[in-house]
Amino acid sequence: MGVFEQVMLFKKKYPRTITWNRLKKHSDVIEKHLNPGEEAIYTFAGQKNTHPLDWFSTAVIVLTNKRILIGQKRVLFGYSLNAITPDLFNDLQVYRGILWGKITIDTAKEVVIITNLDKKSLPEIETYISEFMMKEKQKYGKISED
Repeated sequence: MGVFEQVMLFKKKYPRTITWNRLKKHSDVIEKHLNPGEEAIYTFAGQKNTHPLDWFSTAVIVLTNKRILIGQKRVLFGYSLNAITPDLFNDLQVYRGILWGKITIDTAKEVVIITNLDKKSLPEIETYISEFMMKEKQKYGKISED
């Protein structure tokens, strides 16, 4: 199943998440950057921004078997892509409000905020990302303190 099909399943399951109709274009950005042997495990969409009233920054977020990819196709030209590998991942925070929720992904280099998520989707998103990152970070081993 492709990224677009997965994001549409998420939208059907959590219809209160605010996204716009360009999900196919955002999904294509992700598909373009999947490496050989890399496959989507979990896909969702939301607004990549810092303010919940900004409804015009839709992005598709994909947890693959290697990393997290966040893709946005710009309206006129170009696109943006964020890749978060397990070694750069620091923390995940979940915020639940009255109508929507948001997640904050803290990395070594930046903080990524995804807002306007259906509040019922938050436990599922947190579980997928946390479980994957905990498992993958164990592969990096611990640094000895000599």
